[in-house]
Amino acid sequence: MAKDEHNKAAEHHDNAAKAHRSAAEHHGKGDHAKGKEHAASAKQHSQTANQHTDQAHSKSQQQK
Repeated sequence: MAKDEHNKAAEHHDNAAKAHRSAAEHHGKGDHAKGKEHAASAKQHSQTANQHTDQAHSKSQQQK
């Protein structure tokens, strides 16, 4: 169901945002290694969210 995919995408977008904020905080404190770790996590969550969004749109089109 498209709704499930949208919910999964939203969850990953939220996780990406949290990871971005954490990365910024660590970079601001000079802990660049930890900042890069959180930035990589943010990127992965963002990419996963995009996949779920694409699946949701595909499922929505099939239901028409």
